[in-house]
Amino acid sequence: MLLFDSVEALFGHVDFSNAICLVIDINLGHRSGIDLRRHLLEEGVTTPVIYVTGNDSPAHRSTAVESGCVAYLTKPFTAQSLIESIERVRSGLG
Repeated sequence: MLLFDSVEALFGHVDFSNAICLVIDINLGHRSGIDLRRHLLEEGVTTPVIYVTGNDSPAHRSTAVESGCVAYLTKPFTAQSLIESIERVRSGLG
């Protein structure tokens, strides 16, 4: 598992080939996690994404699903729900 303390640090990472998925918060302060996902897709990064959010709304959920996420988890969520989402991606069901 790799953790990035900023969007810029994630952008500096060049090899996503071994990543099972990316877990991205929808609210990254000055930037949207959904916009981050779109930017990564434009750069050719197609690694599956799991979104997490503490600010659930129908608009966020709809936009997240449209961006191609494999899971949308609302805080607080259980560790088991995150593990199950990652396992679905890993087994090709995500």
